Amino acid sequence: MESTTMILLVYVISLSISILFAFLFGLHHHFFGNKNKFSSAAAAATGPLPPGNTGWPLVGESLHFLWAGWKGHPEKFVLDRVAKYSSSVFRTHLVGEKAAVLSGASGNKFLFSNENKLVRAWFPSGIDKIFPSSTRSSSEEEGIKLRRMLHTFLKTEALRRYIGKMDRMAQKHFEEGWENKSEVVVLPLAKDYTFQLACRLFASVEDPQQVDRLSKPFNLLASSLFAIPIDLPGTPFNKGIKASKIVRQELLSIIKQRKIDLAEGKASPTQDILSHMLLTSDENGKFMQEFDIADKILGLLIGGRDSASVACTFIVKYLAEREYLPLYYNDGVYNEQMEILKSKAPGDSLNWEDLQKMKYSWNVACEVMRLATPVPGTFREAIADFSYKGYSIPKGFKLYWSATATHKNPEIFPEPEKFDPSRFQGAGPAPYTFVPFGGGPRMCPGLEYARFEILVFMHHLVKRFKFEKMIPNDGKFVVDPMPIPAKGLPIRLIPHEN
Repeated sequence: MESTTMILLVYVISLSISILFAFLFGLHHHFFGNKNKFSSAAAAATGPLPPGNTGWPLVGESLHFLWAGWKGHPEKFVLDRVAKYSSSVFRTHLVGEKAAVLSGASGNKFLFSNENKLVRAWFPSGIDKIFPSSTRSSSEEEGIKLRRMLHTFLKTEALRRYIGKMDRMAQKHFEEGWENKSEVVVLPLAKDYTFQLACRLFASVEDPQQVDRLSKPFNLLASSLFAIPIDLPGTPFNKGIKASKIVRQELLSIIKQRKIDLAEGKASPTQDILSHMLLTSDENGKFMQEFDIADKILGLLIGGRDSASVACTFIVKYLAEREYLPLYYNDGVYNEQMEILKSKAPGDSLNWEDLQKMKYSWNVACEVMRLATPVPGTFREAIADFSYKGYSIPKGFKLYWSATATHKNPEIFPEPEKFDPSRFQGAGPAPYTFVPFGGGPRMCPGLEYARFEILVFMHHLVKRFKFEKMIPNDGKFVVDPMPIPAKGLPIRLIPHEN
């Protein structure tokens, strides 16, 4: 016990030192190199800045922000300050940047409606080291290009043809990873499921060994995206950069082989996003370089793996808790899925019509994503001086919008900690109050893809098992950077009697 305590103490001290050095070196440029930029922006803006506190010297309020996530309540950082300042917009200092936080439905609407007008997406500087494009364009510009390209493949009409493949892959996943087992840990299995789907549908990668070579570095890679950008041996950021290189090299070999297969007619130009990227030129007639395609596929695999796996895991968590068993059995998820199963002939795959019948199941999934939002929030950057609710936001300020702060606001969702899928019946929540997929021009293009894979997962889970948590009162989860159960959610499986 003492050795465990000492290890934890050393880890906390080391983490604190890493954070301190990160801000000492990284923020030096911010405070001194960018001094003129911010002073001139502030001078140009009219009206007072929002109320708030810039926190400790150099560090700002970043530790408070991170600590709220580590404790499993990222919304607390926002809601506490909204109450303190009696304002839905407040000023702070996060990840080395002067920032304002816009909360609530009105803040969401303002940011979503002014994308690329007053604000634009902003990412921490380390993102470009993990996704180093060979072009001179920014992460924002590359993101816009990618979204245009994805629209063809991720719109509902195009995704319908993949439902049968999703169903067959889910069948295989549950046969290999869940059946004939009395106990499983959900989070790693959910990640396997979503990653295998992403590999298959984005790049037609099906070979188990190849999928395994891609998946092994992904935990390091995903956790490094919002790590402190210190590129020194042993730091999470350094491990993430190394992991991205390993995955990228594997993807480059896949890309080179696909080019050969396309030339020889062994692959179809429309079979997946990878083929589309290889064969589509930009407005100037230029084709993407292999390195950049690898970068884009890498980003898609991260997005396709992590958000949906978090949602699937927490769906299991809430349905496994005893107090919610009536939701599961009494005209709930189980009955809905079994009615669909009864309507199918043996061997028939799920189809579009089946997914459309899963209305209650999707209400449950939405309520889970409200309580454990896969992406708690993201940053924007002010690209012009503007006013919001009487306060001045200078050009260059970073803007943080928090989905969790909206989802856990009792004025929007009464009894916000209560699990209640009926919130999503009928018309559902008011506009801009339920935002797990963002909104506006930057709404997640994979919304329908995520809906399909989550519902297919739920179908295959509940038609096979009852399940219960092995640690009944353990509701703890951490946010790093996405919410995850602290122990991965071990459950006990009880197969249904035929």
